[in-house]
Amino acid sequence: MKTFSKSFTQQEAIPEAGIAAANEVMQSGRLHRYNTLPDERSETDLLEIEYAEYMGVPYCLACSSGGYALHVAMRAAGVKAGDKVLCNAFTLAPVPGAIHNSGAEPVLVDVAEDYCIDLDDLDAKAASSGAKFFMLSHMRGHLADMDRIMEICEKYGLFLIEDCAHTMGASWNGKKSGTFGDVACFSTQTYKHINSGEGGFLTTRHPDIMARAIMHSGSYMLFERHFAAPPKEAFADIRFETPNYSGRMDNLRAAILRPQLADLDTQCQRWNKRYRLLETVFNNCPGIHIPARPAAEDFVASSIQFSLPDFSEAQILEVVAECAKRGVVLKWFGDADPKDYTSRYDSWRYIKDMPQLPKTEQILSKLLDMRIPLTFTEEDCQLLGEIISEVVNEEK
Repeated sequence: MKTFSKSFTQQEAIPEAGIAAANEVMQSGRLHRYNTLPDERSETDLLEIEYAEYMGVPYCLACSSGGYALHVAMRAAGVKAGDKVLCNAFTLAPVPGAIHNSGAEPVLVDVAEDYCIDLDDLDAKAASSGAKFFMLSHMRGHLADMDRIMEICEKYGLFLIEDCAHTMGASWNGKKSGTFGDVACFSTQTYKHINSGEGGFLTTRHPDIMARAIMHSGSYMLFERHFAAPPKEAFADIRFETPNYSGRMDNLRAAILRPQLADLDTQCQRWNKRYRLLETVFNNCPGIHIPARPAAEDFVASSIQFSLPDFSEAQILEVVAECAKRGVVLKWFGDADPKDYTSRYDSWRYIKDMPQLPKTEQILSKLLDMRIPLTFTEEDCQLLGEIISEVVNEEK
């Protein structure tokens, strides 16, 4: 019987250049982003400049977490208590949590068979809800048809916030994920594409949005010491009207991230090789369905999702249990009881007027998820695919 012994939560070490830079920051004692010498740019300043350049956008703010970036994006966009905000029903809890944190009300949109947001349901709910804000989660790295997304946004005048926690480095028809909407938010939490434990970015092309985001982040009146930011004139009135929510990134995390950002595209290629190996194995197993990725989507697959369309709930639980016995950790998104990082939409009971979404429930009831850390070799991924396929075939 084939088994697997590696940890699904073990990430690669921080690059030596990041460790050296972090040591230098610690030896200086100047971890706070504004604790700089005259005319010096801190590690956080340099990271923001470099990430803005990588994304091809004018403005970037480094944050304490991706969830904080989502919250600040809502606030900077002008979302107010009681506003309706469209968002995926299939996402992770920080997304509706950010909407709730702003006092707004999530309008949940169905998931489609390709695990992306259902574009027909999005169109219908944009029309019926009257929402003017849309938080699009590129859940588990799957990009919806961004051309149609933008048509819907234009049709209904939607302010688009992209949650790119799982799509850093991805693109649609050559355009980077996070450059379609009005604001984009990224995560640098340990299980994302660059790793500082916790952290995130907010990017935008709108000077007023960035000025408010910088003030929200806890800049006090030090906004002129941001360099991937609008000129001081953009802060003239905003600085008096914008509350401080203190969610800055520090220089230690920025120092760890800068070498990883420089190597991001190479790391993305490594993830995708592993994904393609697993995809090939799964496509040869009749019980497993894995959606074909669109040609327009240049994805980054640090995890893999697949469905068991002909399996009952009991059979899926047995697959998860048997894989666990063989050392393979799978997560089931259809469980009514939230576990680990998974939760089904109807477990977010703080949402008023919780909708019934039978299509989403049906799709999630068959959906399994597996992390692909880069500590797994290509040979490891081949073995993982074989173990899962064997278990599925045994349970059919």
